[in-house]
Amino acid sequence: MTDEKNESIINNQYLTFKLAEEVYALDISKVREVLEMINMVKVPNMPVFMRGVINLRGSVVPVVDLRLKFGMSETEKTIDTCIIIVDITVDEEKVMLGVLADSVQEVIELESSQIEPPPKIGTRLKTDFLKGMGKQNDQFLLILNIDQVFSAAELLQVQAEV
Repeated sequence: MTDEKNESIINNQYLTFKLAEEVYALDISKVREVLEMINMVKVPNMPVFMRGVINLRGSVVPVVDLRLKFGMSETEKTIDTCIIIVDITVDEEKVMLGVLADSVQEVIELESSQIEPPPKIGTRLKTDFLKGMGKQNDQFLLILNIDQVFSAAELLQVQAEV
């Protein structure tokens, strides 16, 4: 069998979560764990999307608000609000980051036939942070490339302040 055929029969697993009314997905291999909403310590002079830091078993983990990063209103704390702990790569170094979500849905499997490339919306709109658009039960999922959501400069600023 060729590599291409092997790739097509491997299912990819994704953690789905909501921001406002939209459903997003993260490659499960990037997700460490999901935490209930806990108190964060605010750090002065951070970018607006940086909501604070948490203590995760002795490690200081910055927490970002994807809603703010994507131009939405700030994530409000509800019973379903949670923090998704992800591993991202910045300048070839792994960094632990918390991402606020309105709610976590489920872990799903998508075959490559259920994923389309991100839409081409002209040259002004940057869509590098999207791996693709998944389709499940007549619903679109925005599959994030979490390593590309934040620029290296933004993440280095967050790391330097923490």
